[in-house]
Amino acid sequence: MFGQLYDRALGGERCWVRHDDGRVGRLPVGSWLGGRSADTVFDEAIVALCQGPTIDLGCGPGRLVAHLIERGIPALGVDVSATAIDLARRSGAPALRRDVFDPLPGTGRWQTVLLADGNVGLGGDPERILRRAGELLRRGGRCIAEFDSATTGINVSWVRLESQETIGPWFRWASVGIDCVPALAAGVGLAVADVHPIGQRVVASLVAR
Repeated sequence: MFGQLYDRALGGERCWVRHDDGRVGRLPVGSWLGGRSADTVFDEAIVALCQGPTIDLGCGPGRLVAHLIERGIPALGVDVSATAIDLARRSGAPALRRDVFDPLPGTGRWQTVLLADGNVGLGGDPERILRRAGELLRRGGRCIAEFDSATTGINVSWVRLESQETIGPWFRWASVGIDCVPALAAGVGLAVADVHPIGQRVVASLVAR
């Protein structure tokens, strides 16, 4: 989906995100990689919400998976990027290079599915990704999903990654407001258990029924 520019950004190339309406925003690679640029308050808080075996969909370089392993929680990251998976494994995070919609180990048995860093908007279809989370969960398990605290409703747009030398392909992405969560969850067999503001970010805990 992201293309080669995402891998190069993880390797240190300066990249940004362009929206189809002309808006340009930074690509928060530093926070994904962890270290000095990490949002440590958020990372610690969202990891603390994960209980039992946890699968992180769109894990990127695996910082959250690594934190879970450090806490003694069995965890697996999934991402399509070879560079992200390599970085994750180097950090001690078990990770699988695969599309999140492909067959995954433990389907129907995970206690927690993690969707952080806007991954509820993957492919511009939050209902599809939340339904996938529900498929992976055991009954009573929870999807811990981050939503956009600055968005109302569902904003689907085309975006692409750019650098000084390269322009990547357009792909669809969605920003999903917390106001949409009850209806989205109900439509895919999940129920809202709680909403957790974390600084300027917000996470919902959704239970598989």
